[in-house]
Amino acid sequence: MFTGRFRLLQRSAGAAMLCWVLATGPAPAETPDAHRIVVKNFMFAPMTLTVKAGSTVTWSNMDEEPHTVSSDTGLFRSGAMDTNEIFSFKFDKPGTYHFTCSIHPRMVGTIVVD
Repeated sequence: MFTGRFRLLQRSAGAAMLCWVLATGPAPAETPDAHRIVVKNFMFAPMTLTVKAGSTVTWSNMDEEPHTVSSDTGLFRSGAMDTNEIFSFKFDKPGTYHFTCSIHPRMVGTIVVD
């Protein structure tokens, strides 16, 4: 009789734990791609990215041509990035930051820092 109650208690506890895990799920984690801008087909994607102050944004050149990332105020500027090269910049202060590719000036984007 004791064994039966113990097993019932075990199953109930296990079921409760499973329900709790499924209901709460893992804590949301920010993925590295959350602050990534891809350079491809002579475009920045996304063209506008919103991040929190203190975030680092990484640009990845996936194009067959070299590109740069240059802020319109001179705050940051990459060298020419070849295919599969990256450039990163940490945005410490809230604001709106516009950037372009200095090689291809029609390529433009914006970082909004909250």
